[in-house]
Amino acid sequence: MASLIVGGGESLRGSLWIQGSKNAALPMIAAAVLNRGITKIYHCPAISDVDNMLEIMKSLGCCIERTGEYVLIDSSQMDVRDISPEYAASMRSSVFLMGALLGRFGEVSLPYPGGCVIGKRPIDMHLAAFERMNIRVQVTGDRIFCSTDHMAGSGHRLRYPSVGATENIILASVLAPGQTVIKNAAKEPEVIELCLLLNKMGADIHGMGTGNITIYGVSTLHDAVFSLVSDRIVAATYLAAAAATAGDVEVRGVWAHDLKTVLQVLAEMGCGIIVRNKRVRVIGPYMLSCVDSIYTHPFPGFPTDMQSQIMACLSRARGISRLTETVFEDRFKTAGELKKMGADILIENHTAVIRGVECLKGTCVKAWDLRGTAALVIAGLMAEGDTVISDSIYIRRGYEDICADLKKLGARIEERKTG
Repeated sequence: MASLIVGGGESLRGSLWIQGSKNAALPMIAAAVLNRGITKIYHCPAISDVDNMLEIMKSLGCCIERTGEYVLIDSSQMDVRDISPEYAASMRSSVFLMGALLGRFGEVSLPYPGGCVIGKRPIDMHLAAFERMNIRVQVTGDRIFCSTDHMAGSGHRLRYPSVGATENIILASVLAPGQTVIKNAAKEPEVIELCLLLNKMGADIHGMGTGNITIYGVSTLHDAVFSLVSDRIVAATYLAAAAATAGDVEVRGVWAHDLKTVLQVLAEMGCGIIVRNKRVRVIGPYMLSCVDSIYTHPFPGFPTDMQSQIMACLSRARGISRLTETVFEDRFKTAGELKKMGADILIENHTAVIRGVECLKGTCVKAWDLRGTAALVIAGLMAEGDTVISDSIYIRRGYEDICADLKKLGARIEERKTG
């Protein structure tokens, strides 16, 4: 186990280059299954979710080469369709391999995917979409079996613009004969990135970034080299930390468009925002202002992955803020930990009512999930004294080295191994 020790009272200042995107990397690694050759991905983040995904790829028969600059995946010899529970149960993103393995082999077997404890996160939309593509689906206990003799393109209207369901349908359909249409598709930048990689590999995908994506099945894909975008959530986390500490931080390598709703909220909180090319700078005020109402929504709405971090910021904002979670029902676990530090937060159904307090006090708190850990780091940076965050291993799922990054900005933060 590991703990983070965060010292409060320092204003963050400086600039950072942002790591590659976690949420783009994972489905791209799965996409390498569809190419019976080599896929090379630059700017791939060195995080535990990527580590686990690459281990799964090795277990399927892929050869992996990893350097500080890129990940190379050679899937030419892979011949396994059965995903081991050892890795799949610990990370939900293993679900992307369903569509990819079905596209390549016409069958797949895997445990029900795991991940952070932030809600039920059902995959019924994925399975229903597979059935419309002439795929047989059988769920036995905690294991899923899918197979087909002849996959076919089909039409899909998602009841919710799920990123995972959209990407899984895309992965399953790029090699399926005929035309596949996804209506009410997810518009996230990471979906666009996956489609751009697949098109570079020879797929024929149109409409990414809109609510209607069309895929024309092709017979084969070929080798490709691709460079990942920077992680918009990591960038937004560091900008939120700047806001929380009355700091002045610039993140580099990110598009302001991908951060639009987060920047709007930070501006409403009283921050100065400066955008220049692929650089975004946030200057925090002496005292943050409350935000009357924030709702999490799929892109281009306010990202659920920033809900916890903004809640931490608002815990010391002047006035009363309301933050409503519409995506994951269990993403308010961190509120209880913030309250241990003196935050005044009341959970009413799916809304957190946050009454800003004069100060937070450093104490011992527990991490429950990836983004919640980042939120507790921000709270620790704002607090008087030291904050000890136990079970902080979650942070490695999405941040390469949050301690090193924040130290560059002047923070006092250390990781301590325990047990």
